[in-house]
Amino acid sequence: MLLWVSLLVLAPVSGQFATEPKPVISLHPLWTTFFQGETVMLTCNTFRFHAPEKIKLYRWYLEGEIQSETLGNTHEVRETGKYKCQAQDSPPSDAVHLLFSSANLILQAPPYVFEKESVVLRCQAKANTELNVMTLYKHGEVWGVPKKTSEFRIYQAGLKDNGEYQCTGLKKDNETISSNAVKIEVQELFPRPVLKASSTQPTEEGTLTLTCETQLSSQRPDVQLQFRFFRDYTSTRSYWRSSPELQIFTIQREDSGSYRCEAQTVTPHLQKQSQQLQINVQRIVADVRLYSRPELVFEGKELVLICSVSGVPAPITVSFFKKRPWNKDTKIVTSSETEFKIPAVESSHAGEYYCAAGKNHRSFPSQTLTISVRVPVSRPVLTLRAPRAQPVVGDVAELHCEVQRGSLPIRYQFYHEAVALWSNSVSSKKAFFRFSLTEGHSGNYFCKADNNLGAQRSDTVSLSVRVPVSRPVLTLRAPRAQAVVGDVVELHCEVQKGSPPIRYQFYHKNVTLGNGTSLSGQGVSFNLSLTAEHSGNYSCEADNDLGPQCSEAVTLSITVMTGSRSGSVATSVTGGLLSLVGLAAVALLFYCWFPRKAGGRSTLDSSRNHSASDLHEPTYYNVPGWIELQPVYSNVNPKEGDIVYSEVRSVKRENRHAGAVASAPELLNDKDACVIYSQVKVASAPAPKPQLLDSSTPHR
Repeated sequence: MLLWVSLLVLAPVSGQFATEPKPVISLHPLWTTFFQGETVMLTCNTFRFHAPEKIKLYRWYLEGEIQSETLGNTHEVRETGKYKCQAQDSPPSDAVHLLFSSANLILQAPPYVFEKESVVLRCQAKANTELNVMTLYKHGEVWGVPKKTSEFRIYQAGLKDNGEYQCTGLKKDNETISSNAVKIEVQELFPRPVLKASSTQPTEEGTLTLTCETQLSSQRPDVQLQFRFFRDYTSTRSYWRSSPELQIFTIQREDSGSYRCEAQTVTPHLQKQSQQLQINVQRIVADVRLYSRPELVFEGKELVLICSVSGVPAPITVSFFKKRPWNKDTKIVTSSETEFKIPAVESSHAGEYYCAAGKNHRSFPSQTLTISVRVPVSRPVLTLRAPRAQPVVGDVAELHCEVQRGSLPIRYQFYHEAVALWSNSVSSKKAFFRFSLTEGHSGNYFCKADNNLGAQRSDTVSLSVRVPVSRPVLTLRAPRAQAVVGDVVELHCEVQKGSPPIRYQFYHKNVTLGNGTSLSGQGVSFNLSLTAEHSGNYSCEADNDLGPQCSEAVTLSITVMTGSRSGSVATSVTGGLLSLVGLAAVALLFYCWFPRKAGGRSTLDSSRNHSASDLHEPTYYNVPGWIELQPVYSNVNPKEGDIVYSEVRSVKRENRHAGAVASAPELLNDKDACVIYSQVKVASAPAPKPQLLDSSTPHR
């Protein structure tokens, strides 16, 4: 692994070394052309490291490829090509081109030539080559012939010395040999300086900074620059200095004029001047203003007086004053700060204030600022006024919003569920809002008070507007299109609107069947087990103490069915049959020792929703199991015509829930249960055989 990689990994990302100076390669000897076999010592000069004991790593490039990596900044080479060096935290240096020639005669020159420097060009022959005469050419013309040495010297090099040089030698046998060509380009040691000023129109009493900007070539890091400044062609304001800056403190109007700067090097002696720069010193035009933070001042809060100063050069002093009607103005404070704080404002702090900026015994006052101490509003109290304890739709209500303290005017706002109802700005500590109640006005109310010193909100007040019930709708729900005796019919009464609780009453031919109360505002249901007497008109009534409403009448027609036939018979025939059955029933009652009470079964249900299966299936009660009932038949002859059977059961009953309209029947006791079938013949069309209930199915 390369030593460079083992110590440091360089990442030559574009722009990474934008602020780092490039290293410079110096040569020893100071030539760029050599004979083959000779060696040259390259030195990588950096300008960042100043601690020699610190280990520095250097990378050397030949024609763009890494040739070597060294711990020191020197490197010996003997190959022709372009060389660069790079320190471990710097960008690569500029390239230096070295030529190792196999010719008998070479022309040697330094890699860099700067203006005003003395340059040596050496025409060097190989060791075994003797020359009688050497001649130096520039652009093919004889430039010089040395007498006792092979060196040619250019004194104080300038742009006129730029060009291509070559030397020739004459051997003893009069053979002429030529060297390599060397191109000389004289570079600027530093460009002409540019004079810059912090301001070309500074304000009197301020500070002016002049900067003489130029850049010394990095190839000559050992050369020192000196600077001086002139005004109107005199150097009375400056002398030679190493700093390129000149500061003129407390500048006055007489300091206006034409300025220039000069930069020079001592060795070689080179001077360059900048162009002129006109400086015009301006009179002070002070702009001093006083303002407060916050603009609205209220008691108990912090107040900051701010003195804004422009046009007066720093440093300055700032004084704050409070005007007195009949006395001398009071100076509150004088300092370099432009702010004055009052931690807690009181009413006594009201009045007129001004500030003044001071500069060299001169004062620049501001306009006066009037401070008015205002009082923020207290938390408002919201009061609701209505004609009754429980307001009803149509009532007129009033909302009153009131504060105990606060500077006028005050803006009041009334809100219902965060929606603004009304707002106005009044010169009073209270305001009210009147409105006629509707169902939508129920909810929470609050008010806000604001006098631009901070809004305050009241507590929430709740309003519940009671709504009279609408006309109810009565619905009859039966298990089939044509209700028959024994069906359970549901009567459902419901209103579209109305405040709960709502009391419902059910009527049959204006006779009360039952009632119920809905606490949620939903409808109420009433279940009725039908008998022949339940035919007729039904209605319901809803009331929430705001006026009862009655539904329209609904007519119910009941069909009387035979025990085992699907068709209906005439009411007169059925009545006769029932009479016979009644006589049989009386005998059975004595026989079975249990009395039976007559009456329909009904229940009241406050639920609005019932499944369809509840209406089309028999109603069952919680029982431990079904008791098998065995029918008793008497003189049954299915071939002789239609037969109607009446079934009489003896059932024990007891109240299961207090207040119920009807109780559910208990199970038959198989010791006491008796079933008697009476046969009735009808001279009509033959009927199918009676369908007997399965023993596992409960009897109706």
